[in-house]
Amino acid sequence: MTNVSFASSCLIKARKRLKTLPVLLDEAASSDVVREAQEIVESALKGMLRQVGIEPPKWHDVGGMLKEYRARFPDVVNVQVERLAEVAGWLRRGREFSFYGDIGFVPTEEYSREDALRAMGDAQFVVAVAGSVVSAWPVRSLRLPTSNSWSRWDIWISWPWRRTPARC
Repeated sequence: MTNVSFASSCLIKARKRLKTLPVLLDEAASSDVVREAQEIVESALKGMLRQVGIEPPKWHDVGGMLKEYRARFPDVVNVQVERLAEVAGWLRRGREFSFYGDIGFVPTEEYSREDALRAMGDAQFVVAVAGSVVSAWPVRSLRLPTSNSWSRWDIWISWPWRRTPARC
């Protein structure tokens, strides 16, 4: 398997799993949204690293590696590396707690709808940025929302015959 095909595989998996988050949110499974969002973010970021020729580590938070190799990413993505690392970090910290809990920490009671919405928005953001790196077509521009709401975003990719918005 080549780096490019592995990167594409990671992004495909992340996009498919992203579709499960609204279902979990509708079921009031906030801790499951956080856990699933972490896995989506991890997959997307590891795909980005593979796309630029870096073997991703076997640990869950790859934010430090994104910072270390930021020069390998296009400028439109490079400016987002700090935010990507921040998202990877906060979701990684909640990874085990959101699934397993701990003494005195019951995940279904501790995670709120706001936590789930933040995790879902962050996962959408990361997948959108990863799509601009792993995409088969060159990225013309990356338009990200300016507010904390990541419910709407567009990535414009350059097709051979027209400019079309792509939805991740």
